[in-house]
Amino acid sequence: MYRVAILGCRGRGTAAGRAYNEHPETEVVALCDLLKERLTALGDELGVAGRFMDLDEMMRSEAPDIVAIPVGTEYHFDLGMRVLEYGAHIDIEKPICVDLQQADKLLEKAEEKGVQIAVHHQGRTGSAMRAISSAYRAGKIGDLRYVAASGKGYYGGYGLLNIGTHAVNAILDITGQCRAVNAVATTGGRTSAVDDVLPSPNGMGMICGENITADFTFDRGVTGTLRQHRFETVDSRAYHAEFFGSEGRLYWGRDTAWHLPDPHASPEDKTKWLELTPDLPELPIRDAALDDLLFVDEYVNALSEGRHHVCSGVEGRHVLEVLMGVFESIAYGVRVNLPQERRDHPLLRWRRDHGLGSPEPTPRPYEYWLRAEDRRLGKS
Repeated sequence: MYRVAILGCRGRGTAAGRAYNEHPETEVVALCDLLKERLTALGDELGVAGRFMDLDEMMRSEAPDIVAIPVGTEYHFDLGMRVLEYGAHIDIEKPICVDLQQADKLLEKAEEKGVQIAVHHQGRTGSAMRAISSAYRAGKIGDLRYVAASGKGYYGGYGLLNIGTHAVNAILDITGQCRAVNAVATTGGRTSAVDDVLPSPNGMGMICGENITADFTFDRGVTGTLRQHRFETVDSRAYHAEFFGSEGRLYWGRDTAWHLPDPHASPEDKTKWLELTPDLPELPIRDAALDDLLFVDEYVNALSEGRHHVCSGVEGRHVLEVLMGVFESIAYGVRVNLPQERRDHPLLRWRRDHGLGSPEPTPRPYEYWLRAEDRRLGKS
């Protein structure tokens, strides 16, 4: 039985709390938040007596085995380093950090303390992606050739960090390591420029590009494309990845998985698509989101077996290398080989190269951020 603390009790904290509360091998023993009403609401729902407004007090008092950190990306590094000092494993929201320098230090601290980091890419451990992974490893599409993926239609740079991180992480399960990135971006209908580097909504770091198209080279010569294009309206149906093989195709949506046993089927052959059976362990499911519960189940199994979570800190850092590679390629117009030797944020480096400092602050909520960006671009 692993003792778990939840650090941050908003939406994602509530989701994490429910998942750890429902898993038969984890117990939520403590909650921490700066707002008492959030502590009360989640504490009452989960029946957790340990409620704290101070992180260090919580760690000293409850000594949890795992601390979930479902807070904004800008807080991941500082809070993660503080929790790791106590020798606890962490489950940290995606992306792992705002830049590679932070991610490197976080992983160094975890290794020093002998604990694990899991990055909360719950799509990779979800039932649909588990079915895709099983089908691929069973040889249903033969040799992998190409991958195509899309976001939901958020502003490109923000979508890359928000949804693209999930897509990249899931893709890596099938492709293996990404070795190089080549990307282009447009903003307001023109090639994105250094003045288009902006702070991301929701504190995810620096971004650039309203519409982003990134080409990847993976192990074994496999290639792929990720599109993070802004739509008029965000649409979750657009979020997917399709894997093209020598003998068929696999389609991964947010909650669905399909197999096409024909590599070259045309639209009129759509009836050939076969829905894959969800890959589910035997777990009690009540209020928790299934994918979050499966993420917790993988963490429990990984810790018990003495191995890394499939969404480990090392894997989460590689996802961030891919994302930073996209931004570096946009900025400098070059193919970026991974892993990067330079670990600072490429967009801030680009601005420094042009004699510019950090850009001015922008609104944090996405809706207000987007309105401000449309005004900047003369769209409203």
